[in-house]
Amino acid sequence: GEARRYILVQFFIVHADEIGNRLKSALIERARAGVTVYFLYDKVGSVRLPRSYINELKSEGVHVGVFRVGRGWLNRFRINFRNHRKIVVVDGNIADVGGHNDGDEYLGRHPTFGPWRDTHVRLEGPVVQQLQMVILTDWYWATRDNPEVNWSPQAASDGDMKVMIFPFGPTGQFETASLFFVSALNAARERIWLSAPYFVPDSAVMKALQLAALRGVDVRIITTGKPDSLPVYLAAFHYIEELGGLGIKFYEYRPGFLHEKVMLVDDNVSTVGTPNFDNRSFRLNFEVTSVIVDEEFAQQMEAMFEADFAHAEPIDPESLKERSLWWRIGVKLSRLAAPVL
Repeated sequence: GEARRYILVQFFIVHADEIGNRLKSALIERARAGVTVYFLYDKVGSVRLPRSYINELKSEGVHVGVFRVGRGWLNRFRINFRNHRKIVVVDGNIADVGGHNDGDEYLGRHPTFGPWRDTHVRLEGPVVQQLQMVILTDWYWATRDNPEVNWSPQAASDGDMKVMIFPFGPTGQFETASLFFVSALNAARERIWLSAPYFVPDSAVMKALQLAALRGVDVRIITTGKPDSLPVYLAAFHYIEELGGLGIKFYEYRPGFLHEKVMLVDDNVSTVGTPNFDNRSFRLNFEVTSVIVDEEFAQQMEAMFEADFAHAEPIDPESLKERSLWWRIGVKLSRLAAPVL
């Protein structure tokens, strides 16, 4: 409703349910008001989105792009590459980024997952231009079109927070998401609190967690107690057991599905974005996260984590050895599949 010139919208998952239809109606209303609207969705994540939904948007003048991993016959085999970003940019001045996709389950309306736990952040000021660059890069990939947008950033004031946007993807020379987490974990001196709906770290991240715990950092990891994927859920317990005896605290969030992708390092660095703590996000997906360097914001993150811990059950890595044989077999088999989960 705040848009006056243009809206850039990107989601991994879009459903044609109540929330999805509300998004469609809002975009159409803005298009009718003369706002230029760009709507980008991922082909794999939104595989159930009906053609009628897209056709209605197009008929109202909304520009629609579908993100596919590449063009040409050979790229049909790259089905593992998905655009997992969730970004909204309005007029180049306001933006949202985080874990929320566009579907009823993200408002806790799924009978199995119950209350959905997620985190999004709203950004204003010069940093929005960075998010705008990310979404327009994806738009060009999908459409080969270069929209005309506002590249005059709002001026920062003395009281503004320091924020930077980090895009990750499988197209560069380095596995940037994994490097980002390793760097952040190695930089911690007092605290690492992170939310990991899918806790399937690679070997470099495992070593960074071990080193952090060994040098006395307060490491706490909260994962979901209501999974949407049993193999990923079970695989996590292998890594939790591997990290036993280091003083790392693990929690299972109980009220519903915990989907947020956030991290708090020491007393001043927070991240809110789209990458999960797993192989797919580390090296296969297109992802993005915001890094916010600010003590006041970190205090809000701390309070948010504390509330989540209060609604979670502690996991004792040592007790996992006492679980049933069939459960342990399930964990081991899921661990073998971890690289492709």
